[in-house]
Amino acid sequence: MASFDMVSKVDLQTLDNAVNIVSKEITNRFDFKGAHVVIDLNKKDFKLNLEADSEMKLTQIIDVLISRSMKQGLAAEIYDLTKEPHQSGKVTKQEIPVRNGIKQEDAKKIVKLIKDSGLKVQVAIMDDVIRVTGKKIDDLQDVIQASKSWDTGIALQFVNMKN
Repeated sequence: MASFDMVSKVDLQTLDNAVNIVSKEITNRFDFKGAHVVIDLNKKDFKLNLEADSEMKLTQIIDVLISRSMKQGLAAEIYDLTKEPHQSGKVTKQEIPVRNGIKQEDAKKIVKLIKDSGLKVQVAIMDDVIRVTGKKIDDLQDVIQASKSWDTGIALQFVNMKN
């Protein structure tokens, strides 16, 4: 039986590198000269804390963050941008959680998508990992191809392929 695992892991060092690159780029930009900008990565909680003078500058920081992260090999879906920025005195703040791991409800959606695809594979949820098992490796590759077209909102990686 062939199998592989679907995971959603973020490499902390790569994320830290992307945040450092964004910090350097923002401090060197002409439109941010003399502006209050804070880009802080909380490595323990996997959260980014952003501060800027205005919501427009905060949006520009997020755009640069996403583009630089993608150049570092991180997917744009790792950032949970659902929280709205809020005003705190003269600065605008936003907390951006970094998605690390597959939540239970997301895992159930993915399992349902796999079962609805009609492929002959077995699926099991193990904590924040989804194990897909099949008789043929071609079936597993079909699952990987199909999963790339799904809009799950999370960045999936396929690891631990065994034949």
